[in-house]
Amino acid sequence: MNFSDLQGKTCVKVEQKGEDEIHFTLDDGRTFMLHHYQDCCEIVIVEEVAGDYANLVGVPILLAEEASSTDCPEGSEAIDSDTWTFYKLRTIKGSVEIRWHGVSNGYYSESVDFDEVKS
Repeated sequence: MNFSDLQGKTCVKVEQKGEDEIHFTLDDGRTFMLHHYQDCCEIVIVEEVAGDYANLVGVPILLAEEASSTDCPEGSEAIDSDTWTFYKLRTIKGSVEIRWHGVSNGYYSESVDFDEVKS
């Protein structure tokens, strides 16, 4: 499932676990997570969440969108590579934007994965 496939789905629970994992439990019982497999010479974390996860619970998701940029913002101290990934979610209750930030020496991935949690 792609992140955009959350559009039209209803979450019964959204939970952030630490700074590199967010779980979305759907009303059909499936759970998906945004996460990053950390490696040696990079770090990818949730840097900021704008909005309240409660806005995503109990109503259909109207918008689920991912965007990324490798442009280094002024004042950022990237090692060699800098990636920003934004996840935008909207329901009738409100919006949530999750901003991930990844830095590395350029050899390691700074991507965020969206996977189903298998029990």
